[in-house]
Amino acid sequence: MNSIKQFSYNPREDELEKASNSYLMSLIAIMVGLPLPIINLIGTFIFFLGNIKGTYFVRWHCIQALISQVFLLCINFISVSWTLSIIFSTNTITNNYISYVLSAIIVNIIEFIATIHSMVKVRNGYHVEWWFFGKLTHYLCKS
Repeated sequence: MNSIKQFSYNPREDELEKASNSYLMSLIAIMVGLPLPIINLIGTFIFFLGNIKGTYFVRWHCIQALISQVFLLCINFISVSWTLSIIFSTNTITNNYISYVLSAIIVNIIEFIATIHSMVKVRNGYHVEWWFFGKLTHYLCKS
């Protein structure tokens, strides 16, 4: 899911902490706003805004964490809205619904584990690029 490499320069201790905290913020937001998928995105976005003028290393990791939350928002929004439509209307539980919800749970678990892994590795001075999100982050984050 991700590749680990050294960054082009050695980030300072405060940069490592802030970059690592961008992943920590998304984990805290997940725990606080689990039933409401938008809470994760809002918390990560606020942290990004607080570090928008930070160093490239910090901004890069804030953007990667933010992009992963946008991806999860889309997946979780569909799950929540589909579930609410079943609860509050005449829709029934189908195999498609069960398959989608199980897939969404698996994606959330993988993202949760990858976020913890990235948080630890970044704090130890490694640059972690997630598959797909890393390339998109390079495109969005200018030095």
